[in-house]
Amino acid sequence: MFSKILIANRGEIACRVIATAKKMGIATVAVYSDADKEARHVKLADEAVHIGAAPSRESYLLADRIIAAAKQTGAQAIHPGYGFLSENEAFAQRCEDLGLAFIGPRAHSIAAMGDKIASKKLANEAKVNTIPGWNDAIASAERAVEIARDIGYPVMIKASAGGGGKGLRVAYDDKEALEGFTACQNEARNSFGDDRIFIEKFVQQPRHIEIQVLGDSHGNVIYLNERECSIQRRHQKVIEEAPSPFISDATRRAMGEQAVALAKAVKYQSAGTVEFVVGKDQDFYFLEMNTRLQVEHPVTECITGLDLVELMIRVAAGEKLPLTQDQVKREGWAIECRINAEDPFRNFLPSTGRLVRFQPPEETMFQSDTARRLGVRVDTGVYEGGEIPMFYDSMIAKLIVHGTDRQDAIQKMREALNGFVIRGISSNIPFQAALLAHPQFVSGQFNTGFIAEHYAQGFHAEDVPHDDPLFLVALAAYMHRRYRARASGISGQLAGHEVKVGEQFVVVVLGANGQHEHHAVSVTDFQAPSGSSAVAVGGRSYQISSAATLGQIRVQGQCNGAGFTAQVERGTARNPLALRIAHNGTQIDAMVLSPLGAELHQLMPYKAPPDLSKFLLSPMPGLLVDVAVQPGQKVQAGEKLAVIEAMKMENILFAAQDGVVGKVLAAKGASLAVDDVIIEFQ
Repeated sequence: MFSKILIANRGEIACRVIATAKKMGIATVAVYSDADKEARHVKLADEAVHIGAAPSRESYLLADRIIAAAKQTGAQAIHPGYGFLSENEAFAQRCEDLGLAFIGPRAHSIAAMGDKIASKKLANEAKVNTIPGWNDAIASAERAVEIARDIGYPVMIKASAGGGGKGLRVAYDDKEALEGFTACQNEARNSFGDDRIFIEKFVQQPRHIEIQVLGDSHGNVIYLNERECSIQRRHQKVIEEAPSPFISDATRRAMGEQAVALAKAVKYQSAGTVEFVVGKDQDFYFLEMNTRLQVEHPVTECITGLDLVELMIRVAAGEKLPLTQDQVKREGWAIECRINAEDPFRNFLPSTGRLVRFQPPEETMFQSDTARRLGVRVDTGVYEGGEIPMFYDSMIAKLIVHGTDRQDAIQKMREALNGFVIRGISSNIPFQAALLAHPQFVSGQFNTGFIAEHYAQGFHAEDVPHDDPLFLVALAAYMHRRYRARASGISGQLAGHEVKVGEQFVVVVLGANGQHEHHAVSVTDFQAPSGSSAVAVGGRSYQISSAATLGQIRVQGQCNGAGFTAQVERGTARNPLALRIAHNGTQIDAMVLSPLGAELHQLMPYKAPPDLSKFLLSPMPGLLVDVAVQPGQKVQAGEKLAVIEAMKMENILFAAQDGVVGKVLAAKGASLAVDDVIIEFQ
């Protein structure tokens, strides 16, 4: 066994590998860029080596520097994580040539599976189901249209070297096939330096289901059940679960056996994933093989009780697999939510900056400890007070739960999301909460088009219907009553002017444009030690109690005998007197007033927000890479004005209306915050 390994990655996956290495008594070496010198993976590792500037092409993608770091520290093996160099055959080959163990498959397996055209041919030879299509590089857009007609629309046009949604289009007719071919070719050339394109049949109502395989250097390969990854946004997975609520045992076995056959055909050693697209009648076709550990590997670890990182390390050290196919377990149900630094209410634009608060829910399962099951696990590479840099992807944590069945897992996940406190940046937690509550998700009746179909116009606060909106109002009144009780107990109050605590309140739920809701509420039977109160509102009664200390954001307690977790804060940017209550993805800002105070509040004039239509504001934090206009220039609606880049995403800003540019207030190369002014119009 190795005594020291280097992790050629960053963020949560680097921390994940370190956890298992520590359990195995293996020393770890982290590598880091300028942006990551204070990162969590650097703090957790035994040693750390600086490898370059913040952009990944000047640090984490530089094989020479990573290999030099391994030699300098005496590491015998390199774990590449996922992304960066994890599926780079040249890097794996160099490690092999230099006598460094690559904790992943051999270079020839990466090469065989990394090329989508070559991998489909191999799959055909291994008798794996493949989608009808044209598997050779296509010479021209006209030829692409002919091929698309032969296969039958709709078809999928894909770049051979594509990935992450780049170089991929669906065409439903000749015009779309012609345009799609050209667009894919340009994207692939710019992103991957390889413009080979192929075409295949587009499976309708498809589900994305993948099989986890594991091979060793002694010719043994097993499959570790499947993962359901159909909940995707723009080809990026959002929620993953294991097992799938859709496929039968017979389909699972058939997919598993084909995945093993394919892995054996390329002499696969290590953890890998064979991705399938599954049609509505459980017809399944090979998509591609990912020759690395997947982001969503924890859900497989939960249901099988196996530590995949440990098995990867053992296989790389030449050990045999410790179990056979009939020993693979499938117990309970696991779900993973990717918690991303993005603003779901601003069309998921990246959100970078400092994590002012980062308090994940309480963990009962841990990364490298497979003995603990049926709980909550958080995989993350960040910490409170740390910085989310703009140079890497937007994932800040993975929230994983393991339940006895699917309904139990969904319930656990909703509670865990309620208790996940993130402040300073925006996160997609409200969106995740909405997905988990959606009847179609709960029933398991969904496919890869689920998000595009239900959130075609983007995501809005009203897309999260709360099953009991009056509970939020009752909780606001309950918390206010506890604050008043504390205020009334302060010593040294002027006689005759002490804080009086009533039982009748009005909760004013603040709405847009001065449209507020008023709810008459009574809070009675207040018991100071437990904070227990009976809250009556809108003809309903809530018996609420909580031991949470005032001032903490996460509030856990009981309501009518059932447990709840919510988030409560005093003071918002809009109103310092308001309470912000968040639960199950729904958020309200409320003022709790006396009946007289509520009457007076209704007389307050509404102050309209300033008109900002004369300004182009930055919709997200990021780097201003281009300003396409000059002062005095006339622009038309829809014309490109500027380009902002953050977290591997380019965002082009267009003119909303015709106008004349007055001043350009931000220069190319500037780092912008949200709502910074870029251009002022005349």
